[in-house]
Amino acid sequence: MSESNKEEIQVQPPEEFSGGKFFKPKETSVGKEAITSSLKHMNAYMRKGDALKLSLKINQKGGFDCPGCAWPDPDDERSKLGEYCENGIKAIAEEASSKLLTAEFFAQNSVQEISKRSDFEIGKLGRLTEPMVLRKGKTNYESITWDESFKLIGSELNKLSNPDEALFYTSGRTSNEAAYLYQLFVRAYGTNNLPDCSNMCHESSGVGLSETLGIGKGSVTLEDIHKAELLIVMGQNPGTNHPRMLAAIQKCKEQGGKVITVNPLPEAGLMRYVDPQSPRRMLTGGIAITDLFLPCKINGDVAFLKALMYELHKMDMERSGSIIDYEFIEEHTSGYEDFIKQIRSIDYMACIKQCGIEPKHVREAAQMVAKNEKIIICWAMGLTQHENGVDNIKEIVNLLLMRGAIGKPGAGTCPVRGHSNVQGDRTMGIWEAPKEGFLDKLDAVHGIKAPRKHGHAVVPAIKAMHQKEAKVFFAMGGNFLSATPDTDYTAKALQNCDLTVHVSTKLNRSHLVHGKTALILPCLGRTDIDNQASGEQFVTCENSMGVVQSSQGILNPPSEHLLSETKIVAELAKATLKNSPIDWDILADNYDNIRDVIEQVIPGFEDYNKRVREPGGFYLPNGARERQFNTANGKANFTITELPNHSKAEDEYMMMTIRSHDQFNTTIYGLNDRYRGIQNERRVVMMNESDMKAAGLKIKDVVNLTSEFNGETRRVNKFLVIPYPIPSGNVATYFPETNPLVPIDSFAKKSLTPASKMVRIRIHKTDG
Repeated sequence: MSESNKEEIQVQPPEEFSGGKFFKPKETSVGKEAITSSLKHMNAYMRKGDALKLSLKINQKGGFDCPGCAWPDPDDERSKLGEYCENGIKAIAEEASSKLLTAEFFAQNSVQEISKRSDFEIGKLGRLTEPMVLRKGKTNYESITWDESFKLIGSELNKLSNPDEALFYTSGRTSNEAAYLYQLFVRAYGTNNLPDCSNMCHESSGVGLSETLGIGKGSVTLEDIHKAELLIVMGQNPGTNHPRMLAAIQKCKEQGGKVITVNPLPEAGLMRYVDPQSPRRMLTGGIAITDLFLPCKINGDVAFLKALMYELHKMDMERSGSIIDYEFIEEHTSGYEDFIKQIRSIDYMACIKQCGIEPKHVREAAQMVAKNEKIIICWAMGLTQHENGVDNIKEIVNLLLMRGAIGKPGAGTCPVRGHSNVQGDRTMGIWEAPKEGFLDKLDAVHGIKAPRKHGHAVVPAIKAMHQKEAKVFFAMGGNFLSATPDTDYTAKALQNCDLTVHVSTKLNRSHLVHGKTALILPCLGRTDIDNQASGEQFVTCENSMGVVQSSQGILNPPSEHLLSETKIVAELAKATLKNSPIDWDILADNYDNIRDVIEQVIPGFEDYNKRVREPGGFYLPNGARERQFNTANGKANFTITELPNHSKAEDEYMMMTIRSHDQFNTTIYGLNDRYRGIQNERRVVMMNESDMKAAGLKIKDVVNLTSEFNGETRRVNKFLVIPYPIPSGNVATYFPETNPLVPIDSFAKKSLTPASKMVRIRIHKTDG
């Protein structure tokens, strides 16, 4: 596309208001309204017969894995009424849409015209039905055959002077089989440039847990959640992002468990939960979830945890050493003396000021921690998307180690993953920094020589494109532009590429901000039947607690021109690699063959094909769960962290980006954030009432937002101010609308996760 046309593309969502209405935030979640919302989405976007079939099979043994979140399913009996949540239904309604997006639409609508629509409107255009190409200098996508598509990609890849000039992104929805084949192709091609969505969400968890406990995954099972005496939920909104987690918390509460919630916002899902499958709960108004709510300031978590551990240590001294588990510490840990020396000497009041939690409430939390032995800490992106995201996780581990709450029933670490197979993709080798042992196995089994040089994670990948060091961008799913930070910078990076390719089920904004040539390759969804040469196939996924199980679609594909992700990778490999020792056809024709080689390469997958056919699948090994710590010293490691830098100008606010209840990641299901009382609007700034008064702002005032970082100013326009119970000095906005404010160079140390949860901004009132 010409430079002039590039400038006309709507890179960000249109700066238009939708006519929003604002109400008091709710204090109760799920219940009747969730049922109504689910039925509404089924009726609006799906064929009635398909909706019924899918609702009976989603997350069931022998059914298909929800394309939404990665929350685990019960090991034993599963609900006959349905193992899904409201947002799970929204996810399958999005994927199994009855509306089709054909070549005729693209012929009638230029890329520029489509880009003027909102993200919600773009997502509702329907399922993609055939491969499309946007040729250099053209304004409209047009049809292309699969053979021509693969030849075009293979030709561009083989023209590069170095394989490292290509980037291969992966979203978390890719199956184990497709992910394994994808990384195998990329490494046979000659690069480790495998950035993925983990880089943007739980990479900080993986780094922090690996350095302290020797495994980048959580250590608990669903049964542990039920058995816990104390759940501490930090930086997380399960009522929207993983609603089925609430049923697990309810079970914990029914067995006497307590819940501490640490979060800037009082989310409805953590206040009260009404089980839609329980007539008694529906009639009685549900169950209170949180016993102690601590409204922590944005990124005040390290400060809070240090203050909490200070109180815990003081309590231990007062009670003759009966609180801290010294026996566990002596046998299983390292670094305690240096750690506790720092805790004893912290500036307690500085911690209190930074976290914004009153000392009496910190002490109350410490008393709850001291009283209970089975403690689980759950967290999500509220802790990981900070410059000190890795330190946040290390402090969680420190607290659990003090109480010996690792590697025993009802206790441990619980990072709650987003996409349904984001953990599985990493297990399969989707990683820019692979371990030597994995590459050695890959070479031995497949007869290749995988590169050892580490590749680009997401942020370095964007920079490489921006600097024209990377020329081909290939995305296996996802909405890269809208998911990443610094939207304008990322857009320019993508536009610098010679070729951008997206494997997708639906259209999104990333298809509209593209390289000189662009391809859209439509693939089967999780709900679709997958027929290959050997017959109907199933795939496998790993949930956030390390269970691998099968997933098999049940609907006829919406178009005969769709290919599975696995087939797409195999055909791409054949079109790109010359004299490859790998028989890609055998692997793609029968996914059992892929699982056979996975078994040879990756530990824990012994008898893969047999065990995954057992109802409910199987657990992968987890050393931390067994108190076997795969660290350099064989111990769980206490660590020392520093308080993060919260300095800001007097007229600045700390902003965090969040999801509405009507979205999953970048997919916008609707314009209502029911629990927060926001209807039919997304361009909002949630602000403390006292801050509004001090700034001379009233409800629904129109403002522009700016952020300054390293001498550069970033800007988004036209947002409505609304009062919200959030700590003073903090504000919350939706992403991707405010992603342009997140600097490309603001990211977590070690994990490189963009710091989307702590952006210093200024608010500028306009005339409307």
